[in-house]
Amino acid sequence: MVEAAERDGLLRPGGTIVEPTSGNTGVGLAIAAALKGYSCVFVMPDKIAEEKRALLRAYGAEVVICPTSVPPESPESYYSVSDRLAEEIPGAFKPDQYSNEANPKAHYETTGPEIWEQTGGEVDALVLSVGTGGTITGAARYLKERNPDVLVVGADPEGSIYSSPDRVHTYLVEGIGEDFWPETFDPSVVDRWVRVSDADSFRLARAVTRQEGILVGGSSGTALYAALEVARELDESKTVVVVFPDTGRNYLSKLYSDSWLLQYGMLERPEVVRVEEVVSVKRGDLPPMVTVNAHDKVRQAIDALQEYGISQAPVVREPSSLDVTQFVGAIQERALLDRIFRAPDALQADVAEVMGPPIPMVEFDQPIEVAFAELQREPAVLVAKAGQVLGVLTRSDLLEFLAHRQRTP
Repeated sequence: MVEAAERDGLLRPGGTIVEPTSGNTGVGLAIAAALKGYSCVFVMPDKIAEEKRALLRAYGAEVVICPTSVPPESPESYYSVSDRLAEEIPGAFKPDQYSNEANPKAHYETTGPEIWEQTGGEVDALVLSVGTGGTITGAARYLKERNPDVLVVGADPEGSIYSSPDRVHTYLVEGIGEDFWPETFDPSVVDRWVRVSDADSFRLARAVTRQEGILVGGSSGTALYAALEVARELDESKTVVVVFPDTGRNYLSKLYSDSWLLQYGMLERPEVVRVEEVVSVKRGDLPPMVTVNAHDKVRQAIDALQEYGISQAPVVREPSSLDVTQFVGAIQERALLDRIFRAPDALQADVAEVMGPPIPMVEFDQPIEVAFAELQREPAVLVAKAGQVLGVLTRSDLLEFLAHRQRTP
């Protein structure tokens, strides 16, 4: 596309390439721009992985992010924004992979012949996940000219207009599918569509990586799902070619992140571990909870910390005949050291004068993730049941529990 624009005088030295992209075409254009001395601006939907944005910026490109959830004709869509920028930036050229005939032509001249030559002409089915349609249009035209019986299969995410024209909606797989029909795509070359869910696309992409050692993107999982479905219907003598169009390095924070998959309900949550389980297996001879009284002297509090070998303790106010024990604060070894080093007389002060805020409280039946979140900020939490404190859980306690759990088959 760049070379065609140069030949036609549409892109001149010092010019700027402006293109809407989900990342992969953008990388190719960014490399070309770096080699040829052009600037480039890429407009991307906000669902695109941060790794792709960072990669484009690494090549020196400017990246503009637009909302995914707007129709193509919206002035906020990444198609419309790229149009506006191409008009506003002096010397700008928009290749427009969605309408540029150099897109499918490149695949007619290169991808199709490569497949034909590497298979010795023995290709029975070609399976591709479809984005702009350039790859499948160009490659399929070449192969069908040589063998009209080649089965061409389009793999499409659920929600794309290609296989679900009446049910277009957003989806998570990047780089394939569309919400409009690009001019670069000739749907007549596709003999069959296979619609694939996000979950199946990501599951197969991860399986390929872990079983074959090939780090692929979600669109590759889409293509593989369709290829396996087709292959099941053919005998073993047939040759099925499937193209993996993307690398998994672009998705380490997405489909290769368990927390991201959990967030979108595409990975089973692990067994829930409750706070009470951690407390119940605490080791050592310590009582469930060591407290100090708000009216004790600081020296007495330090003696209690040293007696039990602990670094913090909750501060309580003794109940009257009608009250229950109240947790009014906490003392910590580090804060006491700072106070007494600067003012030794503080040893004779009441604990209430030097205590810090109360230790956070979590319920015994909550998941340990709740306790972990609190322990990121504080060294300990109180564990309670229906308002009654059962004990203290420290960072060391949780760390020991996790280490023991890992060692236990």
